Amino acid sequence: IGIDGINNTLNSGRISISLRPLDQRSARTPEIIRRLQERVAGIAGIKLYMQSVQDITVGTAVSRTQYQFVLQSAALSDLSTWVPRLVEKLESVPQLTDVTSDLQDQGRQIYVEINRSMASRYGITTTAISNLLYSAFGQRLISTIFTQSNQYRVVLEVKPDFKKGPGALDELYLNSSDGTPIRLSSLAHFVEQPAMLAITRSSQLPATTISFNLSRDTSLGEAVDVIKRVEQEINLPLSIQTSFQGAAKAFEAALRNELWLILAAIATMYIVLGVLYESYVHPITILSTLPSAGVGALLALLAARTDLSVIGIIGIILLIGIVQKNAIMMIDFALDAERNQGLPPREAIYQACLLRFRPILMTTAAALLGALPLMLGTGMGAELREPLGITMVGGLMVSQVLTLFTTPVVYLAFDRLAHPKRAAGTAADALAVADPQQS
Repeated sequence: IGIDGINNTLNSGRISISLRPLDQRSARTPEIIRRLQERVAGIAGIKLYMQSVQDITVGTAVSRTQYQFVLQSAALSDLSTWVPRLVEKLESVPQLTDVTSDLQDQGRQIYVEINRSMASRYGITTTAISNLLYSAFGQRLISTIFTQSNQYRVVLEVKPDFKKGPGALDELYLNSSDGTPIRLSSLAHFVEQPAMLAITRSSQLPATTISFNLSRDTSLGEAVDVIKRVEQEINLPLSIQTSFQGAAKAFEAALRNELWLILAAIATMYIVLGVLYESYVHPITILSTLPSAGVGALLALLAARTDLSVIGIIGIILLIGIVQKNAIMMIDFALDAERNQGLPPREAIYQACLLRFRPILMTTAAALLGALPLMLGTGMGAELREPLGITMVGGLMVSQVLTLFTTPVVYLAFDRLAHPKRAAGTAADALAVADPQQS
């Protein structure tokens, strides 16, 4: 409780709650948080915000809830005006919960406005008034008492009983030029105004952090889109700069780069396969297995009601290497049958499917069973590994079923494009067999 490395004001505190292992409780962390919030919602005089501790933290920002949205401005008045409006608007959005900000601008501060003409009549300067206030409410060292073994510093200040409110200023006196005591309130009047309890900065500019949690069945991507839409609806001025921090910032960066990462992985595989087969066509045939794996991974995430997180994207990239082995096995045997046995493409790919069915099935089953513990595992950190297992299991199951049928079709289609004369001759032979008299 009080100011420390985490709490930046006196009116805040923090408590840590350790949960039992997942196999010893019936609810996950988000459900426990919602249950506790309902129980403590009626306690007056305090607001409770809760968040689950992450296994992997991104950034060093500390806030009341899980995700952070930062507003920066050179003028504190802009933040005091627009942050409450934005928070009020975000609180009405169903995708977000526990929306709050660290802007605390409702502190009370007393300004001493000196009547300079009156003070000059008594020969009292502003420096004398400043020294009086510091002696009363500061900690002025006025003397040091030396003993044989120790020394004691004497600090001057008003008795604590007289510092509990603005009325303490009425009890302060100054000496005029002739030594007459003059009450401070007769030389100045006191104005009470709102003040900032704490000023946080980001990139040397005053900043305010709006933090939020996600509603049930809401993904972080939806929350990011909602916040950007609300920011445009309230016409936030250009003098205020906004950005996400922590996990939300990492997610936004991942969304911005994930398409290029996947395309780079596919391009790398195409180049490697092109060098291996010395062909521009066969690598495309092998890469044609990827859409079925991607669709299977996304369907598995939808069925499990799991977000497409960074861990899920890693699982999809892993599928690129695992799923391609199905097509590689079939294409290798089909090309070998064409070159060494002289078989036509249709018979070659058919024979390759028959011969490679068992190895394809066994390798897929081995990879799938290896991913099951990730998907079904429990214990500490299971939520982090779960999307990786779901994407791998879903992608492998769908690709195993589809690629055995789609790869031969794509192989024959590209063979017709690469050898149109041979395709025309095959069609003519089939026509001759069907109608000998016309032939």
